[in-house]
Amino acid sequence: MAKLLLATNNQAKVREYRSLLQNVPFELITLAEAGITTTVSEVGGSLEENARLKATVMAAKSRLLTLADDSGLEVAALGGEPGPLSARYAGEGASDRDRVSYLLARLKDVPWPERSARFRCVIALATPEEKVELCHGECQGMITFEPRGEEGFGYDPIFYLPRLDKTMAELPLEVKNQISHRGQAARKVYRLLERLKV
Repeated sequence: MAKLLLATNNQAKVREYRSLLQNVPFELITLAEAGITTTVSEVGGSLEENARLKATVMAAKSRLLTLADDSGLEVAALGGEPGPLSARYAGEGASDRDRVSYLLARLKDVPWPERSARFRCVIALATPEEKVELCHGECQGMITFEPRGEEGFGYDPIFYLPRLDKTMAELPLEVKNQISHRGQAARKVYRLLERLKV
């Protein structure tokens, strides 16, 4: 069976992708399983640029079809921040908890009606020959005043979904995958991979 490289060292993302893409006609392998220790700095000015960069670099290195994504939280009251800087919003080396605390501090005087936000995900699927397909997904919500829930990762504990009356971190993985930005983009990737199967 042909292999598909998941170009991320984030084990929570790996777990989500293994669930989202469990029936694709490819063997999913991680960077560690491929023996790749190279890292790619997210220096692009957009999610699209970062996803494309990571996918093409790792596809060239591994000589495998490669999936890479970049995801970001965009908060309306902050002019769309943190966006592509979501993972580095509280500084290099900050933990998920640090990033959540920093974002909540930035929003401490913002009333509930003005706390709208969206999660966006761009997945790049790249061949070793640098052919790239981009798939997008987004999910609308609100930023809570304090974290809730133990599931997920990143900003999930403060991303509230009004129609479910829960944060992303209060959802089981199978429910999150149905509605999340990453789930939406991954379903588009799934259809691409179905056409590529050998």
